[in-house]
Amino acid sequence: MRTNKVLHSGSSTSIFGFLAISSMIFLLLTNCSTKEKPFDFLIQEALVFTGENEEPQLLDIGIKDEFIVFVGKPALNKLKAKRVIEAKGLFVTPGFIDPHTHLESDLSSSEYKSNLSALRQGVTTVFVGNDGNSPIPIGRKLEQWEREGIGTNAGLFVGHGTVRRIVLGLKDKQPTEDELKEMQSLVLKSMEEGAFGLSTGLFYAPGSFAREDEVIALAQIAKEYGGIYDSHIRDESSYSIGLLASIREAINIGEKTGIPVHISHIKALGTDVWGKSNEVIKIIEEAQKNGLVVTANQYPYLASKTSFRATVIPRWVEDGGNEAMLERFRANELRSRLYNEIAENIRKRGGAEALVFSQTQNSAYEGISLKQFAERRNLSEPDAAVAILSEEPGIGVISYNMIEEDLINFMRKDWVVTGSDGGSGHPRKFGSFARKIGYFAMDQNWIELSFAIHQSTAKTARVLGLEKRGEIKEGYYADIAVFDPDKFIDKATFENPHVEAEGISYVFVNGHLTINEGVYTGELKGKPLRLNQHK
Repeated sequence: MRTNKVLHSGSSTSIFGFLAISSMIFLLLTNCSTKEKPFDFLIQEALVFTGENEEPQLLDIGIKDEFIVFVGKPALNKLKAKRVIEAKGLFVTPGFIDPHTHLESDLSSSEYKSNLSALRQGVTTVFVGNDGNSPIPIGRKLEQWEREGIGTNAGLFVGHGTVRRIVLGLKDKQPTEDELKEMQSLVLKSMEEGAFGLSTGLFYAPGSFAREDEVIALAQIAKEYGGIYDSHIRDESSYSIGLLASIREAINIGEKTGIPVHISHIKALGTDVWGKSNEVIKIIEEAQKNGLVVTANQYPYLASKTSFRATVIPRWVEDGGNEAMLERFRANELRSRLYNEIAENIRKRGGAEALVFSQTQNSAYEGISLKQFAERRNLSEPDAAVAILSEEPGIGVISYNMIEEDLINFMRKDWVVTGSDGGSGHPRKFGSFARKIGYFAMDQNWIELSFAIHQSTAKTARVLGLEKRGEIKEGYYADIAVFDPDKFIDKATFENPHVEAEGISYVFVNGHLTINEGVYTGELKGKPLRLNQHK
C-alpha cells in the first residue's frame, strides 16, 4: 500500500514517533478556549502536510467562515463543530495552486465555471493570462467572475502578446516611442486592476516579433507594482536563438528591471537539446547566486500541446496573421525556403510521427499523426503540414518531444513548482497534480511526497505573491484538499485526455465544502484574486 510506503520512507527517524511527540506537544499547548470555538467544520485525525517541506503531522483542523481557525491536537474534550469529518487514514494538504493554465474560457462559461478539472485534483487556485495571451481589461474579467461565480480562486497575468496585438496588430514591426508608451499604459492599467505580473509568449507570434528592450520596458511597469515576469521563453529548443540563449534572455530582463523571473513549463524540447537540463539549471542557479529571483513551473509529462502552426511554421510566414500566412503558402517563389524550414522544424520535434493532431474541427484528423496524414494524402511532410493548416489554421498538436532525464532533473529543483499549462486536448489539464503526487512521488519515489506537496502549495504561493494561501495555518484561507493516499492518481491519457483524477475525498475553497465525499456540491465560492488586494 502507498500509505505504508510513504510513512516508512524518507527520514531515518520513525514518523510514528514523530507524530506521537507532536501529539503530546499539542495536547500541552492547546489553549482550553479552543474547546468553545463553534467551528463550521472540524477535520479530525488527519495526516496533515502543512505545505512546508517537512514531515506530516497528525492534526485536527478547525474551519470557521473562510478561514482556518485551529490547527493542532484537541484537548481532553472533543472540539465542537457543525460538521465533523473523520479523516483517519486520509492525507490533508493545502489546496494546490496552479500558476499556469489556459482555463479562462472555462471559468467564464456557464457550463465549466466550476473548474472541476482542477478541483478533482485538489487544485483550489489557478492562474490564467499566461504565454502572453490575456483578457484586457483585466478588471472587467475579474468583475465577471465575481458576479457570476467560479469554482476555484483565479488570478490573472497581463499578456504581452495581447498588449502588442492591440497596439501593433500582428505585424513584425517595432513600436515607435508613442506606441511603446501606449503599450506601457495598458500594462499599467492592468496592474492597477489586479494583474499579478506580465506574461510573455516570445515563441508565438506576435510576441516573437518583440525585441528584448520592448519587453524590458513593459516588465519595468509590472515590477513597480510588485508583479513578476512570467515567460514562455523565446526558444525551448533550437528554433531561433536556442534554449540556453533564451534562458539568458529571461534572466537579462530580470537583471535589467529587478523583476522576479518565472519561467513557464521549463523543459528541453526536441532532439537537439535533449540532455541540456543541467546546463539550464547551472545558468539559472548562477543568476540566483547573484541575487536574482528566478523560479519556474513544470508539468509532469513528456509531450507538450500547442498550436500546430507554431510548431512547424517559421515566424516570418505568420507576419500579418492568417490571411498573410495563407497567401505565402500559395507563393511559388517562397516554396523552397518555406518547405525547407518546415522540414527542419518537423525534425527538431522528433519527426512527423511525433506530432499528433489534437483539438481538431474535423474529427477525422483527431489523434492521427502528421506522418499518417501525409501518407493518407500521398504528400510530402511539408506539403501535408501546409495542406492541413490551409484547412484548419488553428489546429492543435500533441508533440512528443522530451526525455525523462530532463523532466526529473528539473522536477527535483526546489525552485521548480507544479503547473499544468492546462487546456483542452492534453491530459495535463485533468492530471498534472495527481500525476506528480500520485505517480512521481508516491509510486516511483523520484521525489519526496512532502517536497512535491510543498512545490504545489506554499512555494507556489510565495512565487506568485499570494498572501494567506498555500499553507495549513491558523488565519489562512481554508483552501484544503483531502485525499486517499492509496487512490489518488491521474486517469487522463493522451487517448482520453478529459478524464478526471481519482482519490480526492474533500476539497474546501475559502472554507466552503466544494467536494464532499468525492461529490461536487455545486458551490462556486472561488475568489477572483488581485495582487495586493486579495487578502
